[in-house]
Amino acid sequence: MCMYRIGLIWLQHDLRLDDHPLIHQAASECQQLIFLYCLPPQSMQANRYSLHSMGTLRKHFLQQTLADLARQLRAYGQTLLTCQHDPLTALPLVMQHHRIDAIYYSEAAGTYEQHYQRLLQQRFPYIAHHCETSATLWRASQLPFAIDELPASFSKFRKCIEQENLRDAVAAPLATPTQLPPAPVLSQLKTLLRPIEATTTNASAAFQGGSQAAQAHLESYFSSAAPLHYKQTRNALDDWSSSTKFSPWLATGALSVRRLLQRLTAYEQTHGSNDSTYWIFFELLWREYFQWYAHRYQQRLFASSGIKQQRPTTSFYPSRFQQWCSGTTAYPIVNACMRQLNATGYMSNRGRQLVASCFVHELQLDWRYGAAYFEQQLLDYDVASNWGNWQYLAGVGADPRGHRRFDLAKQTQQYDPDGVFIRRWQGEQVHQSDWLDAADWPVD
Repeated sequence: MCMYRIGLIWLQHDLRLDDHPLIHQAASECQQLIFLYCLPPQSMQANRYSLHSMGTLRKHFLQQTLADLARQLRAYGQTLLTCQHDPLTALPLVMQHHRIDAIYYSEAAGTYEQHYQRLLQQRFPYIAHHCETSATLWRASQLPFAIDELPASFSKFRKCIEQENLRDAVAAPLATPTQLPPAPVLSQLKTLLRPIEATTTNASAAFQGGSQAAQAHLESYFSSAAPLHYKQTRNALDDWSSSTKFSPWLATGALSVRRLLQRLTAYEQTHGSNDSTYWIFFELLWREYFQWYAHRYQQRLFASSGIKQQRPTTSFYPSRFQQWCSGTTAYPIVNACMRQLNATGYMSNRGRQLVASCFVHELQLDWRYGAAYFEQQLLDYDVASNWGNWQYLAGVGADPRGHRRFDLAKQTQQYDPDGVFIRRWQGEQVHQSDWLDAADWPVD
């Protein structure tokens, strides 16, 4: 029996129907359902770093994802409402036209999303609020420690997980619903919600947004021999099949991490497991760790001193920062990686380590500006993984060694010995500079 007349599913970084526990719950509890996605206008405005929280490439990828989800919902006789409002503006508009009895939303790692969720609970206490995790392998209650006791390093986290055999405890992913409740009449509401403006820049041709593209890549990857060689190839700078490339779809929630793990496990059962297939799980553990890291440290994820309360001795040098962003530094390998990022919205894991190391060591820049630029540019931007990884490389995060520095000449010789990657992305066009700026000052 349905508990609610009208339910609202507020979508965020969970843009799929497959393995979505809240959609299953809402479908069983509501007579009618409204699906809503909000893109806050602040995401396209200049932030404290004079950057945008979402660049045009990532926005285009998001629009592809939303269009794909809308097509899938239409097959159920449903509608996806999208708007360029923050949730505290959009949700009251919906409630003015429809008596919402229950609202469903995924547990968020980001502090801004959590802030919106808390305010909605305070402003609408008479509505039933249902929140469930959809971005992690495990619920918080399944972890062998409380969130405020999260291990201080990834190695300790991994050992805890593996000692408890928690891989076997990951819940089986839920199938796509067979049917959904209908939507109420939405014609009047559609005229009030400001639609998301279309971008004029196309996203990378290598990545197509949406869960259908994610599922196609999932099947393609695990129908090949690539998983058996992942550990040996994962550091390649510019080759499609060398790494898994699942991150953009995981970031938007178009792909369920539990579905990915299920497919990996099935592959191992058919083809056998080895160091490479384990390393894919190892990388999923890194992602999991940073998700809970964001929950644990909240606003400290964005603090200059990170989680260690010890501020690095870096500053903000405008000229150096602009050269790093545009790929015109004195380091060809860094330039090539940054030009690849600016053109495609993607950069390999090895490339990210190299450019971040250069940022905080060679250029001596405030790591938060690098993290903010990645937030603007990356198709696979995830608040927890991005800011957690930058803290790690800057020596203010979960790295027990602290402040890792990569030898760029040695790394170039190892990963691009013939200069193919550098030439392809014109990284040799370096800018010789004495690094003098009109002014430099510490940034709080």
